[in-house]
Amino acid sequence: MPRPRCTRLQSALGLGALAAFVLMAAAPRRAPAGTVAEQRARLPPPVQCEQSIEGIWKSHDYRADRREWTIFTLEVHRVDGTDALRGTIHNQTWYADADQSEPGPCIGELHRKISMDAVGFVRGEQIEFGGVGQWRLDEVICGDSELGYNLDVFTGPIDAELLEFQAVNNDGGVAVDEPTVFRRIGCLPALEADDPRVVVTPPAFYPPEESQAGGCGGR
Repeated sequence: MPRPRCTRLQSALGLGALAAFVLMAAAPRRAPAGTVAEQRARLPPPVQCEQSIEGIWKSHDYRADRREWTIFTLEVHRVDGTDALRGTIHNQTWYADADQSEPGPCIGELHRKISMDAVGFVRGEQIEFGGVGQWRLDEVICGDSELGYNLDVFTGPIDAELLEFQAVNNDGGVAVDEPTVFRRIGCLPALEADDPRVVVTPPAFYPPEESQAGGCGGR
């Protein structure tokens, strides 16, 4: 039986489909919005500090089942050089679709900021850091904030090479072992000297006192 002949249009369509397939196969596949890889991709480069635990740690995640974007910021201090930790947990949450990784204009959906005091401890490379006391409603940017809040508790290891706190969050409510990747984005300020006798030497360009008697700026 003779082989059917393709028209020019059919040939062109076939080549076009093949090219599209090749481009799709070669293009990098973006991870779903809620995966750990996607969380990492949103975070700034890590910051190296003198202390392996102390610092400012940030996460940025999306929970598709709740349409909930959340940025957590942890301020973590060691207590007098011990394995005990203290600090603060800051939370910024807004409700939006998966492509809105930054807050947009207010359209009625909830967008708020809360904070809470936090304590925890270090056991080897494992950390627990969780809220204590009463959470604080710091700002309602959009929507009605009648919702309550459960205190967050983050547990997991510190990866010293990646400078990541690879935590899961359990809040006694909807968050059950939710993967939450923190990256250290800042160091804590160094303690300032409290000795009143410390003398600060003026910079080299500072004019001597005797030269201030004359000239344009003299009094």
